[in-house]
Amino acid sequence: MKLGPQLLALLDKQYTPSELTEMVFQRYDLAFKTDETGQPVLLFIGKKDGQGKIKGERFARQTKGHWDNKGKI
Repeated sequence: MKLGPQLLALLDKQYTPSELTEMVFQRYDLAFKTDETGQPVLLFIGKKDGQGKIKGERFARQTKGHWDNKGKI
């Protein structure tokens, strides 16, 4: 899976520091963890199962605008 420009723009925003944020983006469920400055650093994207866990892929931010795919979750 590749992260598109709309999703990258969403991930470039500031959020509540040191928190897990969940939202829906297009047809995907997202959950991301933020660092102490409020920048998303860990992204889970896919579909939630019956227990509320996201089944899909995990990404980690390496630099601003660059995310590495860390595999299936």
